[in-house]
Amino acid sequence: MGYTSENLAEIAIDTPQTLAEPSVRIKNLDLNFGSVKVLQNLNLDVGKGEFLVLLGSSGCGKSTLLNCIAGLLDVSGGQIFINGKNVTWSEPSERGIGMVFQSYALYPQMTVEGNLSFGLKNARIPKEEIAKRVARAAEILQIEPLLKRKPSALSGGQRQRVAIGRALVRDVDVFLFDEPLSNLDAKLRADLRVEIKRLHNQLDNTMIYVTHDQVEAMTLADRIAIMKGGKIQQLAAPGEIYNRPVNKYVAGFIGSPSMNFLQGNIQTGDTDVFLSGDVSIPLAGYAFDGLGRSPGKAWLGIRPEHILTGAEAEAAPFNTQAVIEIVEPMGSDTLVWTQLAGERIRIRMDGQSDVREGDTITIGFHAERVSLFDEATENRI
Repeated sequence: MGYTSENLAEIAIDTPQTLAEPSVRIKNLDLNFGSVKVLQNLNLDVGKGEFLVLLGSSGCGKSTLLNCIAGLLDVSGGQIFINGKNVTWSEPSERGIGMVFQSYALYPQMTVEGNLSFGLKNARIPKEEIAKRVARAAEILQIEPLLKRKPSALSGGQRQRVAIGRALVRDVDVFLFDEPLSNLDAKLRADLRVEIKRLHNQLDNTMIYVTHDQVEAMTLADRIAIMKGGKIQQLAAPGEIYNRPVNKYVAGFIGSPSMNFLQGNIQTGDTDVFLSGDVSIPLAGYAFDGLGRSPGKAWLGIRPEHILTGAEAEAAPFNTQAVIEIVEPMGSDTLVWTQLAGERIRIRMDGQSDVREGDTITIGFHAERVSLFDEATENRI
């Protein structure tokens, strides 16, 4: 379980021992580029052996945060602890981290073996130890047959394995990944995603992984930190973020296709309902958050895969008729566009669904599947 900005702020900045020591602890971190605030009072704990993913759109600050942890950027304020040691102003080589970059950054004139051993030789590690570490990394990453090749003779996936291996041979407790799969095609990304998951399960080292790809985040992470504007919007397990997003931004960011939203009003009484246009959606069964139920303007969100059709929709507490506008066959799924309360929405149906544009279908859903957000703050209700 992580700690929020609020309760971390209560912990004295010079007494990290007040809590069980995490693998990486970031306290009140600020980073400014001139007058531009990139990271703002950011607090984050990463547990030992945890796989944490920093997720967000371009410019949200996720790679910047990773570079601060690695020591590649000087922070403007706050502190960074790795394994209990204050490394805020330490050199990257002194932080006990291994980093894998988006670009492979391999030495083209060296063999795979040379690339893996180069940093160890510079650190004056004994030859026997170097050979042992290189052999172990090659075995784990299944690149033993490639050791005598040069990078030009490798595929993109093989080069990325070598880049991971170069971090692996350092034998550190914390690994940092900066969008390592973004330069690969879809199949290679899927294959290497599995390899990284297997690697973490095998090593049980702490890993912090930056990506803008939510599939990578959902499949790899123990916890996900969703970032926006240099701040963490939500820090939780993938299932928690998917099912109970803390605000409208997180709800819309997670999920592909993204969540459908209806604008309207919550009306409370003997029966709580959400009113949007001429549509009245019963809210019986919805789990209101800590703020409790209260009337007012709100957004209702429902994921495309949670909208029922046909007989299942007819049995749901809310159902209505809808005309199909667009059908997008996607193989395993069929994505259907229609309208509800004057808003265009998407429905994920079975790939074998026999539907066509112009068909009228019954759609519906259960209140347990929706998310409600205050219109003004956009926070979960």
